[in-house]
Amino acid sequence: MYRKNQDNFIESCISGLVLLEEIDDWIDKWHDNSQGMELHEYLGMNWEEYSSWISMPEILPFIVTAHKDNKKVITLLKEIESLPIAARSGNRQKAKELVKWLESHSEA
Repeated sequence: MYRKNQDNFIESCISGLVLLEEIDDWIDKWHDNSQGMELHEYLGMNWEEYSSWISMPEILPFIVTAHKDNKKVITLLKEIESLPIAARSGNRQKAKELVKWLESHSEA
């Protein structure tokens, strides 16, 4: 997992310095000066997380939480899916959909 660059979007979200909604601002900053980095690196994501986010933007909060908890996104989603409280909300269905998509697009 790509981790621990305090100057990336994911770590800034974890630190409470930026909101998820500010990702477009980070992308604009990257376009202005990429510093030789790929966009996914600049944002603090690995390629699989980035491609998942591009395909399913609603996965972004789960990517940030997975980084915060030092877990893979799919592991986090499976945990959420199994929580009894998730059965009472849309989170369980959303987690199922995201897990299914990730499994079908996973390199591993």
